[in-house]
Amino acid sequence: MTAPVSTPPSPDSADSWEEVGVRLEVEGELAVVTLCHPKRRNAQTPAMWRALAAVGRELPGTVRVVLLRAEGLSFSAGLDRAMFSPEGIPGELGFTALAAAPDQQLDGYIAEFQEAFTWWRRSDLITVAAVQGHAVGAGFQLALACDLRICALDAKFSMRETSLGLVPDLAGTKPLTDLVGYGRALEICATGRDVTAEEAAAIGLANLAVPNEELDTAARELAAALLAAPRNAVIETKALLQGAGGRSYDEQRSAERAAQARRLRDLAGLGD
Repeated sequence: MTAPVSTPPSPDSADSWEEVGVRLEVEGELAVVTLCHPKRRNAQTPAMWRALAAVGRELPGTVRVVLLRAEGLSFSAGLDRAMFSPEGIPGELGFTALAAAPDQQLDGYIAEFQEAFTWWRRSDLITVAAVQGHAVGAGFQLALACDLRICALDAKFSMRETSLGLVPDLAGTKPLTDLVGYGRALEICATGRDVTAEEAAAIGLANLAVPNEELDTAARELAAALLAAPRNAVIETKALLQGAGGRSYDEQRSAERAAQARRLRDLAGLGD
């Protein structure tokens, strides 16, 4: 019988978030989430994922736009390679322990990891990733978790999981396929190659590619533009676009009519 294994509790304070590489700053309707372990190229750990999930739970309801950025030369070099070693990361489950867990328990661990990547597409938020340097594996998937991406000209996206005998499992395969199509998504994942900033912008993976020194300014300008529109109109528009892929043309027209009726009534003071 396999012995049960457990994971550490979720961090519950901003100080503990920063210790594991995540900083949250709230500026009115804008929240800035910063990956802040630049000396480690913002390599990701389960502790960082728990902190990111906690940030999503603790965001004030007044926040409308979230900007995800990173300190240092790299956005994120992906999963901390210590996870692959026999010793693992102190206090965390290594790959061997994860593999030995019963099916349901293993599924639960991966689902917990995914929580750090799923809240970014909430209907009440618009999220923007500002990416410089390497966005590898889990780093690539964290950028994909956001609604929009701006990248510096030195950015390189790569999905290395398949090259390591794994699969991308941090909620990145759906947005990647939606953005670039099945064939290109398969090629990017199966080869693990680098996607440059110029290619990312050309294929729709990035909304904009800018010189490195302009990245922070461009991301802030986009956040300001997103905040300029009325919140409820943005929420309704995001919902329409998110659902468009699963609706027929006529179904989408119907959804537009219903959304517009809500907006008209709200603007006229006739809403619920």
